[in-house]
Amino acid sequence: MASDETLCSEFTDWELDSSSSNGLKQEKQLCASQRKCYSFCRRKSFAAFVASKREGSQEEGRTSWCCCGQTFKEHSAVHKHVARTHATEIQQLTRSTYEHLLRQLEEESESQQQKKREAEPVDISVWIPNTSHISEEQLEKGPGKVLLYYHYCQVDDPYVICAWQKALCERLHLTGKVRIATEGINGTVGGTKVATDIYIDAMCSHPLFKMNKEDFKTSDGGAECFTELRVGVYKEIVPMGVDPDAISYQLAGIHLEPEEFHKEVEALMAKGDLCSDTVLLDCRNFYESKIGQFTQCLAPNIRKFSYFPDYVDQNLELFRDKKVLMYCTGGIRCERGSAYLRSKDVCKEVYQLKGGIHKYLERFPEGFYRGKLFVFDERYTISSNDDIISDCRYCGCPWDQYKLCSTQFCCQLVLSCRRCRQDGHTACCPTCQTKGQTHRDTSSVAPQHKEECECTDGRPRIPQDVQ
Repeated sequence: MASDETLCSEFTDWELDSSSSNGLKQEKQLCASQRKCYSFCRRKSFAAFVASKREGSQEEGRTSWCCCGQTFKEHSAVHKHVARTHATEIQQLTRSTYEHLLRQLEEESESQQQKKREAEPVDISVWIPNTSHISEEQLEKGPGKVLLYYHYCQVDDPYVICAWQKALCERLHLTGKVRIATEGINGTVGGTKVATDIYIDAMCSHPLFKMNKEDFKTSDGGAECFTELRVGVYKEIVPMGVDPDAISYQLAGIHLEPEEFHKEVEALMAKGDLCSDTVLLDCRNFYESKIGQFTQCLAPNIRKFSYFPDYVDQNLELFRDKKVLMYCTGGIRCERGSAYLRSKDVCKEVYQLKGGIHKYLERFPEGFYRGKLFVFDERYTISSNDDIISDCRYCGCPWDQYKLCSTQFCCQLVLSCRRCRQDGHTACCPTCQTKGQTHRDTSSVAPQHKEECECTDGRPRIPQDVQ
């Protein structure tokens, strides 16, 4: 008797492919080697699902399968049933198997790179600037800045760059977050003006990156804007959840300087409701666009950038035959986001704001972007105009100052004005606040933080904006 896996490999392409059209769409977005791997996982998952339905003796002619209250004597019959009836389960199994296999391959690759590094250590000290002429006080005290930057390039050994970044930031007493991957580097760090200037010079002079000073976005702040320094190696330098080998930043849309983007938005504003051929797309999260955005933009109600690909997939008609103008905080999300949108081949043109809102506000502080700019540090927001476009969650008065939910188990941000906070409304939602009060009354041990509560439960994960 042949095994279910062997039988699955003999199963016709039509029957297997019909089990998951969405799975095939995902597979088509992969490169050749990834498609082969995904197809292998799809067949393995299908075989495992069929095998789980087997019952009876293993002797020749005695095997049968029971599924959905039906008994199947022939393997071809149960295969057709599973393909037609259990597409969702097969897709979920395939994705889980594929991700597990990718993790195994990544771990093996990391192990091999570690062995290589141990055999051929790289001297990162040559990339650490000489600061002997600068006092520790200058590096730790005084006026400060926060830097925001990214740079796409091929990084053969991200762990070496990671070690260098840790040593460099610690030497300069910088705090913040730096993500490194084989596709490049993305960071935001804070420190004194002296320290951040040295950091910029080090990045510009590094033989791999060779960045320009114009690549860095700056704002008032310092090391106090972050609670710690976190430097690590990741699959992506911005977490979109799509393999960079499948959708590369090299497929990104056309970059527009702030002046060019301003003119495009100006033309869009002049046409008003009569403009049906252009979409001004904010690819940030809902809590960012809630407190600041470009006038007349489309701001998806998504909670994470990793939801952006699904948003595009489920709202493709919004972009069909349209010119799309994309923007984000500093430009990096548009690099991958525009590449993903372009891969769908539905837009007439895809443009993105070079340098993001940060650079636009430097040039047009009173331009078409109104409200605050959300930033991922302890400041939460920075501003260039006095507009308040959001409201207090409780009383509805104009308010745009975020605070973390006061309950111990929630990481949501809440807009609660001073008066409402004084009245005790410090949680992100009534349910969350009630649970927080109950916990304070019954336990002294803080539970695991989570990013979901009533606020997120009431919002669709992927909003349908197509009318």
